[in-house]
This record gives sequence, structure tokens and C-alpha cells, in this order.
Amino acid sequence: MLRQPTTPREPAMLIKTLLNRVHPVKGFVYDKDQLVADPSAPSGVRIEVHLRPRQGSAGACSGCGKRGPTYDTQPARHFGFVPLWGLAVALVYAPRRIDCPTCGVKVERVPWCAPASKSPMTLALTVFLATWARRLSWQDVAQAFRVSWDSVYRAVESVVDYGLAHRDLTGITAIGVDEVARAKGQRYATLVYQLDEGRRRLLHVSEGRSVKSLLRFFQMLKKTGKKTGRDLIGGVGFVCSDMWAAYLKVIAKKLPQALHILDRYHIVANLNKALDQVRAEEARKLAREGWDVLQRARWLLLRRRKRLTGKQRFKLRQILQWDLKTVRAYLLEEGLQALWEYRSPTYAGRFLDAWCRQALRSRLEPIKKVARSLREHREPILNWFRAKKRFNGGIVEGFNGRVKLRFRKAFGFRTFRAMEVALYHELGALPEPPLTHRFC
Repeated sequence: MLRQPTTPREPAMLIKTLLNRVHPVKGFVYDKDQLVADPSAPSGVRIEVHLRPRQGSAGACSGCGKRGPTYDTQPARHFGFVPLWGLAVALVYAPRRIDCPTCGVKVERVPWCAPASKSPMTLALTVFLATWARRLSWQDVAQAFRVSWDSVYRAVESVVDYGLAHRDLTGITAIGVDEVARAKGQRYATLVYQLDEGRRRLLHVSEGRSVKSLLRFFQMLKKTGKKTGRDLIGGVGFVCSDMWAAYLKVIAKKLPQALHILDRYHIVANLNKALDQVRAEEARKLAREGWDVLQRARWLLLRRRKRLTGKQRFKLRQILQWDLKTVRAYLLEEGLQALWEYRSPTYAGRFLDAWCRQALRSRLEPIKKVARSLREHREPILNWFRAKKRFNGGIVEGFNGRVKLRFRKAFGFRTFRAMEVALYHELGALPEPPLTHRFC
């Protein structure tokens, strides 16, 4: 009777086999894994993987990192790991205390956690939660992976702190400064961005929009420059900002060598506000007299002509036939758009001077106010042309749009620290702690 040849059986795949592949820990051995009951877990069970020191491997001091003899062993601790198939995973290890000749008796440093960290989460779980927190709201991440909101917050904060400590601030030549409203009651935050091509990111978040708020950014650059032995402030050659007096004062003091750029975004925005103010006042006056010429005309006047439909252009032409203050304000506003077509700062300056003279003779107080402001800030406006139109406030406003989107995703932030951590995590392009395997 012939026997059917049998194929050799492959060894069973164990959890610790997978961990050795994706999460190896130098000096330690995955001893055993088991499924244990856990009433606090959503599924009622969790996977526990026990570790032990490799034979002959001395522990490292959590203070200085030097290896030393074992003093004693503490009770076993549980460290949260990346969940597997919806099941909670924990690494179980009894840490040793090291008799360090430099620091004294210290608990050993374990490679699956950040140095000197007392967090019950492994570094892998911390980065895993922080990565998902960039895609979803923190509450959604907590619900999806069945952890607490505080665990997600601590994970993001830990990754952000690591990134701020290890980021490279050299090569900053252009920055943008602006403020955003972070809460009701005139509560603002000052944001500083790097605008260099290919490396645009958030550099600093500061509470308020005062002189001290922006000074904190330069103090941070000075402190970092001392550590690296480089002049980080002196390398900044271009600054984009609005016309907020506190920012102008600090920029003039700290960056006298830089071109301070007031670009078209804020200028056009202020001019549109002036035009709308003239329209609103005249529309109310005409309505009292029984005229409806300017009814529903706000966006006809504020939008660019190329964005208007055929019917809207027809109505706009009808409005422009009237001798109204709004029509004069509109023609002045449209006339200023030719300024941005110039390339030479000299000819742009002549055009701006001529426009300001015409606006000051318009007898329209909101328009005259804008013209006086443009005269006052003439040189920063012309700096946009001197910078070859490379940097503008549109980049800053694009970042601000992402900031507002982050606010909406989180339904606001209760504390300034939470907002600061979220913005650095979202816009800071910070380096993350190195891992042997990316879990997401």
C-alpha cells in the first residue's frame, strides 16, 4: 500500500513573531502572548505580550542613558500598544531599577517608550494615534480606536513636543505674520508662517496680537540660534503682514534689513469694505426716497467682473449709468486693480500716487481713509514689486483657511494649549519620532 506524501507543516504564526518583525526591541525578548479577560475593554478581552530582558543585557539608566547593574525589579507594568483586529494589545514588562554611578538608583529606560516617559502608551501607539488625529477629529479617533480623548490629546502633544525639539529652523528667508480669532470676546492668536518656496509651514503660535505676542517669536528664534550657533533672525529678508500697528512696530525693530511687504490681499480687502460702506449708506438713503437702484447690488459691486453671469453684468451696467457715490467708489476701486499689473516699483509708485490724489478728491470719506492709509504705507506696498511678487498675503490667508478648518473640525478649543498643539500638529510639518514600522 502506497502512502501519500505529506508536505511539511509550517510553524504556527504567533503574535510575538509578528512583533519581532514590525516592532523589534533591542536587548529584550518577547516571551509569551496570551488572551486575557478585561471587562474594561470593549470586546471584553485583550492581548497581552510579555517581555523579558535578553540574557546578559544590562539595563540603561532613564536619566543619563548609561548602562549599569540591576538594583532590583519593580512590579509588572502594562504599556498600551497598537490595537490588532479591534482588540486591545498591551506589552507587559517588570522594569528593573538600575544602580547608575552618575544618577543613583533609577528605573531603566525601555526602548518602546519615549526616554524618561511615564506614559502608559508605547511610542508606536502614540505615533499611531497622532497620525490619525491629523486626519480626523480627536474625538473621532478616540471612538474609532476605543481610547479616551485624553489619550489622543497626550499622544498628539507628545509628538508635537518631539517635533518642536528636533525641527530645523535654518534657511528661513521669508515669513508671514497674521492673527486669527480663536474664541469669542476679541480673543486672538498670533501666527507666524514660513513662506519659502518648497518649505511652507507654521513656525510659531502666540496668544494675543500685541507687541509681546510677536516678540515671543523672535525670542524663540534667538534662543534656538544660540543653541545651533547661527543667526536665524538675520537671514530673514522678506516679511508679509497686514497693517496692524503692533506687528509693524516689532517688524521695524527686529527686522530692519528685511523687505516688509503689504500686498494686494489686505489692500483690496480694505478697499472693498470702504466701497461696501459707501453703497450701504447710499442704498439706505435712496430707499427712504423710494428708489431701489442699489437693492441687491452688493455682490455685483464686490465681485470681479469675470465672475459675474450675463444677467449680473447687465444689471451692473444699468447701475453704472447713474450718477451715484457708489458708482464713483466702484470706478476708483476698479481703477486701483491696474496697480498689480506693474512690474517696476518706480512706475507702480507713480500710479499709486496718482490714484491716491484722485481718491482724496472724491469726497467719499471711506475711500479717502483708504487712500490716506495707502500713502502712509507706500513703501511696504511697493516692496511687493521689489520682491518680484514672490511672496504675498494670499499664502498666509491660505494657511489661515486651514486653521479655521481645524477649528471647525474640533468645534473649537477650550484651552489655548490645546489649540496650539493642534495647529503645530496640522501645519507645523514637524518631524516625528523614528519607528521601525509605520502602522498607518
